[in-house]
Amino acid sequence: MNLPTLLKPEGVKVVSDVTSKKRLMQTLADVAESLVGLPTAGIFDALQERESLGPTGVGQGVALPHARLADLTQVSGAFLKLDKPVDFDSVDRQPVDLIFALFAPADTGVDHLKALALVSRTLRNQALCTKLRTNSDPATLHTLITGGETSQAA
Repeated sequence: MNLPTLLKPEGVKVVSDVTSKKRLMQTLADVAESLVGLPTAGIFDALQERESLGPTGVGQGVALPHARLADLTQVSGAFLKLDKPVDFDSVDRQPVDLIFALFAPADTGVDHLKALALVSRTLRNQALCTKLRTNSDPATLHTLITGGETSQAA
């Protein structure tokens, strides 16, 4: 599994109108609907349900929300760059502006975990995060995220 497989160009968005965690989750659900072809409401509910187990804000302005969805056949991702960071109950209590969401089939196990590990490792790279924060073109963001990573996940 690699990042170009997980993240398609149409899954990368720059968002300026998000002001809360709930609105961020709704925006992620809207983006995911067009990527995976499932209804927004179900995606939103799955994201909220997972988030209720514990926040997925991993620190340094990065969040990795994820959800399992019954009718998916493969793991898919979406990346949002926020113009204005929002509170996300992150482990370091800092607001987030870089969000990589993963959507996985309900019955997947290892692939979901491999994808989550791959994305987590990628976004721990502070130089990459700095480049992501200084660009606002979705195509450039996609290239930055996927361009240097083609290795297999854990």
